[in-house]
Amino acid sequence: MKLILVTALAAAFAVSALAQTQSTPRIEKREQNQERRIEQGEKSGALNEREAARLERGQARVQKMEDKAAADGKVSAKERVRIERAQDKQSRRIYRQKHDAQRAK
Repeated sequence: MKLILVTALAAAFAVSALAQTQSTPRIEKREQNQERRIEQGEKSGALNEREAARLERGQARVQKMEDKAAADGKVSAKERVRIERAQDKQSRRIYRQKHDAQRAK
């Protein structure tokens, strides 16, 4: 009896995790792209350590917003717009930091 209950709970969590990742593929792809931009900026010297750390904290905030929105298993249109706006803001920050006068030493 306990085995059936444990199996059912594990299946429920697996389905919710799967739904969570499938509900926001565009957001996920964009997040990966922004992470790649930050890493590239670090490698090229366009971002110093402090700038990169600040940008990564911003990415973590956006991820936290997405996780919170997907906690109920579905990201609503309103939540999606809010996340995409946060990503827009973060994208502008990445661009500005990569193209400012500061360079890594």
